[in-house]
Amino acid sequence: MEDIRVRIAPSPSGNLHIGTARTALFNYLFAKKNNGKFVLRIEDTDLERSNAAYTQNIYDSLKALGLNWDEGPDVGGNYGPYQQSQRFDIYPKYAKKLVEMGYAYECFCTPEELEAEKEESIKNKKPHMYSGKCKNLTEAEKAKLRAEGRVPSIRFKVPQGETKYDDMVKGELKFDNSLIGDFVIMKSNGTPTYNFAVVIDDMEMKISHIIRGEDHISNTAKQIMIYNALGAEVPKFGHLGMILAPDRSKLSKRHGATAVSEFVEKGYLTEALLNFVALLGWSPSDGVEIKTLEQIASDFRIHEISSSNSVFEYDKLNWMNGQYIKKMDIKELTEKAKPFLTKYNLNELTEEQLEKVIAATREPITILSDLTYDTAYFFGKDIEYEDGVKEKNIDTEQAQNILKYFYEQLDSYDFNNEEKLHEQLAEFRTYFKEQFSIKPKETMWTVRAALTGRTHGADMGVILDVLGKEKVKYRIENAIV
Repeated sequence: MEDIRVRIAPSPSGNLHIGTARTALFNYLFAKKNNGKFVLRIEDTDLERSNAAYTQNIYDSLKALGLNWDEGPDVGGNYGPYQQSQRFDIYPKYAKKLVEMGYAYECFCTPEELEAEKEESIKNKKPHMYSGKCKNLTEAEKAKLRAEGRVPSIRFKVPQGETKYDDMVKGELKFDNSLIGDFVIMKSNGTPTYNFAVVIDDMEMKISHIIRGEDHISNTAKQIMIYNALGAEVPKFGHLGMILAPDRSKLSKRHGATAVSEFVEKGYLTEALLNFVALLGWSPSDGVEIKTLEQIASDFRIHEISSSNSVFEYDKLNWMNGQYIKKMDIKELTEKAKPFLTKYNLNELTEEQLEKVIAATREPITILSDLTYDTAYFFGKDIEYEDGVKEKNIDTEQAQNILKYFYEQLDSYDFNNEEKLHEQLAEFRTYFKEQFSIKPKETMWTVRAALTGRTHGADMGVILDVLGKEKVKYRIENAIV
């Protein structure tokens, strides 16, 4: 069996997009399923748009998702360099070879001449294609053009006929070569074009399978032609459907987060994000959607990937993230929650108390950033009332009577025993039900409102236990008129 080698080759012109992360995941899964190698290559030939900060974001985001690569710029390997900008000395040699073999030629057309050709095509309502006017220049004609100061680009000579291949996801695809004009592989400034550089890199890195988005399908025929011209083995291609927004338009920032780091900053767990992304175009064989990366890898089969586009359903991601939050070990969850609690003085609580707070508030949340608001009343002395809470649950005569009686009872409450606190709260509710026919939930709404500024939230026993007697008494005093 051939050695399975796949790669992810992002451009560091922005933070790692969720679509690129999905492509990376499917490459990773394919490699793990087939005991292959997963390679990271940084395609930074666009020097104006490339940025070292974006390269670091790619590293950090992939590592956060658990998609660790076997070879790459930072870990090395036998087929480096793994950064395109460090490979510029490689491409001219292959371009020269193609020219010498008659598969490519020098093109001296100026940008103005090419633009004029394009405008002529538009004027005649024909698809634009390079005319090929430089294809048969004599050496004397080339020398004359050089003497004028023209520096040539190099164009690949597209053969007649058709180019076809069997796509691992889409099935058989065919391209009519007559609709593809001779294309540039090396620019006049000496830099390779994408379609040329990617072939040389994949060829030299012995990439066996190329799994990428279907927006690359239009490039595939050109790349196969270059492989064939160089006498190299053509990798197997698989093109994934696009990820669309809920309104079926292209996923963009107006729909919400689109970069992996943005999702993490909002409070999504990388495990949940990865699990969700795996389901964009692929379904587990047993129908169970929540799985670890290892479970997904063992079940993954590339031929079962849907060829259709996938819809990024933020509601489903939120639900899935909530499930992960509910199941996560409380110590680990507390550590992950801390970055979202930086506005509070965490030194007010012991680590045990903080874990108790997170455990008591995690049930309804879907993202970790929800904890910023949901834990607010555990910190500081004073509280802020939600709209309408004070008027309905503090300022009424009934509420004031409840609070005064509660304050009188506080010295008898056992603040060192949460179980005992629950018993005492139950007795307190029963007293007002039996003596004044006040519903237990109304009684507790008043006490909760005085302590938290809200009528919903963590378990009342936990609230009393964590706040402690002095802070509880202070807040009740402030609520009594």
